[in-house]
Parts: sequence; structure tokens; C-alpha cells
Amino acid sequence: MPELPEVETVRRGLAQWLPGKKITDVEVLHPRATNPRSIAPLIELRGARIENINRRGKFLWFTLNRPYVVLAHLGMSGQFLIEPRSTQPSSHARVRFTVNDRRRELRFIDQRTFGWIALDTLTDGAPSSITHIARDIFDPEFRNDETIEILRKRSTSIKAALLNQEIMSGVGNIYADESLWRAQIHPEQIAHSLSTKDISRLFDAVRAVMGQALDAGGTSFDDLYINVNGESGYFDVELSVYGQEGEPCPRCGTEIKRIAFANRSSHFCPQCQIRPRQRVASQRKTSSRIRKTSSPKRKNGGKRAKSAKRARQPR
Repeated sequence: MPELPEVETVRRGLAQWLPGKKITDVEVLHPRATNPRSIAPLIELRGARIENINRRGKFLWFTLNRPYVVLAHLGMSGQFLIEPRSTQPSSHARVRFTVNDRRRELRFIDQRTFGWIALDTLTDGAPSSITHIARDIFDPEFRNDETIEILRKRSTSIKAALLNQEIMSGVGNIYADESLWRAQIHPEQIAHSLSTKDISRLFDAVRAVMGQALDAGGTSFDDLYINVNGESGYFDVELSVYGQEGEPCPRCGTEIKRIAFANRSSHFCPQCQIRPRQRVASQRKTSSRIRKTSSPKRKNGGKRAKSAKRARQPR
């Protein structure tokens, strides 16, 4: 599923072309393309002028010169493509937006039809149906210290907490694995067992990993992840652990492992990302070895000394 870098890459591409455009026609080519919660049919967009393209987490919305917005979620394979009006739409095209441009139009393509578009009202500057979605780590209004404290009160695994879009939005399975590896935190470690310093280090890793992905144009594994011009991202060639099961860890050379996680997978380095219990056991073994090495070997000398002491005692 597209994560923050992929959705932000799409937003940036749309923001270069759509603002100021007037929607002259809308053609819905598949019924599932419209979210059932849409406050009106998409055809109501005829005559609306697009003012800006916004994003929160994995959601996009177009602000209009009207009291509602166009809200979209890409699902697993959704794409917004700016294509020549003269070309035949893809067989997976779900919605066509004709604008006052003689050469090009906007098309919503979705092979698996899990993505959707809807009309929605605004509440406090965001679409009403996604006000429960938290701000992402790149949002100017993201509250870093407050989010750290929320995570430190969670009794779930740190990866599950990281994927909770109501705590911090935008992070998905790929970037969660990459960020946890970079911060050297095991994905199954309980969130409340982490210190403020640990989570701050994790947040720094999230910013770095997703920042690199943004610079690369997102992550692509196949032709489903492309920007508005049809270009694939290439951050996948730089992934350290996600999808790298059996490969050597780039940091220590240990074989990357994969474990089941909520119908998906977690990838990690068992040497760099040690579970807390494993770390304690390892420390105990090390301490035991040190004690054994440093303690003098008395063998039978201790027994002889005790016998001599008893012999000197008066009867």
C-alpha cells in the first residue's frame, strides 16, 4: 500500500498542474471508485475550480471554490495520472476528470479497486471524515513531545503503535521496518518499555528514512507505484531490511529475519535489534563469563586451609 512518501510524491505532482484548473466534466467508469460516504455524486464537480492539493498521512484532498473538497485514498494500487486526452484510457481507469486544458486530463487508475474518491466537507481545515487521522511527522503542526508520551503509554508492540494512524499518520509496513532497523529497536518490543530517548531516536529514523524516500520519488516494487507522470520510484534499491530476508544486514552482516506480523511480515536484524529479554539474557551470560574469568581457582587449596584452621583450634 502506498505510504506517506508515495502519496506526497503524487500530491507534489498534482500541485504543479491542477491548481487554477476548472473541472468541466467528470466520468465515473466504475461504481466502486466513489466512496459510499460521499456527500454527493462526483458529477457535482462540474464547474468547480481547483484551488490547492493537500495531504494528511495517506489521504489527499483538493480544495475547491466550493464549500466541499475532493477527498481521495489510493488504496493498494490507486494512481492519479495526467494523460493526453487523445489517448485511450487504461482498462483500469475508474474516473476521468476533464479540465479546461485542451491537451491533457486527470485520470484515476486503480487496478485492484480498493482506492476511492469522495466529496466531503471540511472540519478544522481537514475533511470531516478523516479528522481522527493524526498529523504526520513532517506536518508543521506535528507535536513531537506529545506523540512520544502517547507512545510511551501504549502496551502494544512498538511497530503496531507506529502503524496506528491515529497516533502518527503516514507510516506503513515498509518504512516502519526500515525506521526500526535504523533506530536498532526490535519490532516486537512493547512501546511503554522504551525511553523518551529511544522514541526520539526512532522519530529521527522515521524522518530520515521517509525523507530519503521522498527524494527518490517513493518506493516501487512494480508498475503500481508511479507518480502523476507515470514514473516509478526507486527507493526499493536502498531498502536495508524490508523484503531482504536471508540477506546480510548492511550494518553487521547478520542474516535478516522475517517474522509474522498482523497478516503481514516484519523484517529485522536479530543482532542489531535484540529483544529486551534477549538483551538481558545476553548481558547475564557476559557477566557470568567475566566473573568466572576473574575469580581465582582454588581447587583443593581451600579445603586444606579449612583443615589447618580446625587443627589449630583448642579442644
